[in-house]
Amino acid sequence: MPEKASITSSELGTLWLTYQEKTMILRVLEYLIAKADDEKAKDIMTNLHEELEIYVGKIVQIFEEEGAVIPVGYTAQDVNKDVPKLYDNGFDIMFVRLLNEISIGLHSLNMTMTFREDINMFFEDLTALTQKYFRICSQYLLEKGLLIRTPYVSMPKSVAFVKDNSYLGGLALNPFSQKRTLNTVEVSHIHKAIESNLTGLQLILGFGQCANDVEVKKYFNEGAELAKGIIKELSEVMLQTNLPIPQTPGGNPTRSTVAPFSDKLMMYCTSLFCSFSMGSNSLGTAFSLRNDLPTKNTIFMKDIFEYAHKGAKIMIKNGWMEEPPQMEDRKQKMN
Repeated sequence: MPEKASITSSELGTLWLTYQEKTMILRVLEYLIAKADDEKAKDIMTNLHEELEIYVGKIVQIFEEEGAVIPVGYTAQDVNKDVPKLYDNGFDIMFVRLLNEISIGLHSLNMTMTFREDINMFFEDLTALTQKYFRICSQYLLEKGLLIRTPYVSMPKSVAFVKDNSYLGGLALNPFSQKRTLNTVEVSHIHKAIESNLTGLQLILGFGQCANDVEVKKYFNEGAELAKGIIKELSEVMLQTNLPIPQTPGGNPTRSTVAPFSDKLMMYCTSLFCSFSMGSNSLGTAFSLRNDLPTKNTIFMKDIFEYAHKGAKIMIKNGWMEEPPQMEDRKQKMN
């Protein structure tokens, strides 16, 4: 059997990032499982926890074989399963669904940066697992009436091509310019952005009321206002085309002010959501032809980036940001 090639910098980096994300998700699942009242929801999360643990173990094994230190990630010290429920029923699977949605994108990207067959297959299998649980969570939420479908539309009976530049919607900076009705691709991205921000808003409101550090609590409250602003802007776009706006059907934060997670974990989770949101807005910008939409998305991305950057400073200040493996400083070695 041929000897395995050493792992490359990109393989080390993607495995390191995956370890951070998955250990965080495991801690979140442990709390949500402990507080779940619905047996089906508990089974979904328990099965996901069991399967994810196997993949975390595989990362540890690869690191040990390569002589790399095992990252700290998120441990039992970052979760307290004995505190009261922070969210109403239904939010647990909403949250898990969004985490799986983020993971699908991350794993697909990671696969493109791996070369060794076993690591490529690792991400291929992990992608399949994540897609499976995204589907399971979606079906659960639909059955419970907790997931709003995108608007229905009449089926096209003929093919059409864009005839002139008016399709782009006029000047993006002119609020009085005539804008055409949204197309189905644009509606897809707007609906998804509202849906994700609604879940993120509920999440961060809960984080804000239970965070221990005053600066962290303030940071979460600022994030809630940012999410509200994005939801409001995109909802107005939907209303202009007489389309229904996605609503939060449940899963609100309870009155508990006792934190189930460490401030470190909640800050990392928020950082992960910011990264996901910037990526989603980039796709929305790329596939939206009505030129007022990319303008809005660009402003959203700027605001989210600035918010995420502020969060990174808070994490560094408190010693919560674990440093990824570094490349060798060749200049320093030459001196």
